[in-house]
Amino acid sequence: MTIRPIRELGDPVLRTPADEVRAFDKELAALVRDLEETVDHPGRAGLAAPQIGVSARVFSYHVDGEIGHLVNPRIVELSEEVQDGDEGCLSIPGIWAPTVRAMHAVAEGFDVHGEPLRLSGSGLMARCLQHEVDHLDGKVFLDRLTGEARKSALRALRSR
Repeated sequence: MTIRPIRELGDPVLRTPADEVRAFDKELAALVRDLEETVDHPGRAGLAAPQIGVSARVFSYHVDGEIGHLVNPRIVELSEEVQDGDEGCLSIPGIWAPTVRAMHAVAEGFDVHGEPLRLSGSGLMARCLQHEVDHLDGKVFLDRLTGEARKSALRALRSR
């Protein structure tokens, strides 16, 4: 079992768009296994490859007791209905802020074997899909904040 250390805000890999996966090989299988084993802990809903220092468009999720992954994901559908709940990030420990996300999301990509895969969900799963794809694009949830929520989160970040 391989639990990988989580990179924290300030590490350049978190602000760099991840590389598309081109080879569905044993290295990818090992990466997916590490992501799924690392996300398999209470309080962890998702984990993108850059968060463990790997520039690859892959993430794992752990939502409603289900663990899985998506390779080369892209969001293909977002609902107009939104949710505005507290969001946090393993790469920004201790900071939680109200973050607006679509209530329902659909992402398409591939599984570890290169087979097409479509994930959809509402609530936490929708938030997870959006959050992890943001990571793969070099963004963190703080980038989504506005107004007082952004000011408060940035103050908390500076005071750590």
